[in-house]
Amino acid sequence: MIRVVVTGAAGKMGREVVRAVTAEPDMTVVAAVDPLHAGEVVEGIRVTGDLRDAIQASSPDVLVDFTRPDAVAANVRTAALAGVDCVVGTTGVPLETFGSIAAEAPEGVCVFVAPNFAIGAVLMMRFAREAAQYLPHVEIIELHHDRKADAPSGTAIRTAEAIAQARAQVPAAPGRETEVAEGARGAVVAGVSVHSVRLPGLVAHQEVVFGGPGQTLTIRHDSLDRTSFMPGVVLAVRSVRERSGLVVGLEELL
Repeated sequence: MIRVVVTGAAGKMGREVVRAVTAEPDMTVVAAVDPLHAGEVVEGIRVTGDLRDAIQASSPDVLVDFTRPDAVAANVRTAALAGVDCVVGTTGVPLETFGSIAAEAPEGVCVFVAPNFAIGAVLMMRFAREAAQYLPHVEIIELHHDRKADAPSGTAIRTAEAIAQARAQVPAAPGRETEVAEGARGAVVAGVSVHSVRLPGLVAHQEVVFGGPGQTLTIRHDSLDRTSFMPGVVLAVRSVRERSGLVVGLEELL
C-alpha cells in the first residue's frame, strides 16, 4: 500500500484527493493535515494541524499538497527533507523554489509539480504548442473560480511558455500602447498576452485563441468538476516513487 498524507485536506481539492486516494486499492490516506480545520473529519479521517507531527506519526510514502502559494513551499520542504516524495498541485510558486527543495532532499526523493492534473488540459497544452509553429499570433484566456489565489494560472503560464518555445517569431500584440484602461490587453507571459477571469460558478477553464489571415483557431479545455483532476493525481502518486529530483508536468508521466 502507498501511504499518503494530504495537506490542505479540508479544502475543496483536498477533500477530492482524500476521496480519490481512499477509493484506490493500492493506496491509503494515513494523515490529513489542514491547520485551519484541525479536528474536522474528512472521509472518516480526523484532520490534524501540524505536518511534521503527522509525518512522524504516520510514516507516509507520498505527500499530496493542494494548499496555497504562501504555505506550499514549507510543506514540501518538511516532507521532502523527511524522505517523503511529493506531489504538488499548488501553483503560484516559482519552479526554482521546488528545485532548491529537491536538491536539499535525500537522494531518491522526488518533488513532482504539475500546473494541471486534468488529462484534457495536458492535451490542450500539447495541441497549442503544435499550433504555435504555424499560427504565431495567439492569446490565452483562462477562467477560474473567484477564490483562486494566483493569476495568471499555472496552466496559462505553462501554456505560454510552451508556445514561446514552439513559435519561430513573436508578432506584435497591437493595442497595448493605446489602452484606455491599464491592463485591458492582459498580462504578458513569455511574449503571450494572457487574460485572467475570476468568477463564482467557474472551476477551471482555458482558451488558447490563434489568429491568422481570414481564420481563427480556438483550443479550449473545461474542468467542470474537480473530479477531472483526480486520475492525474492518482497517476502521480503511483509514479512519483519511481522518480527522483524535480519533475514538472503531468505529460512527463503519460
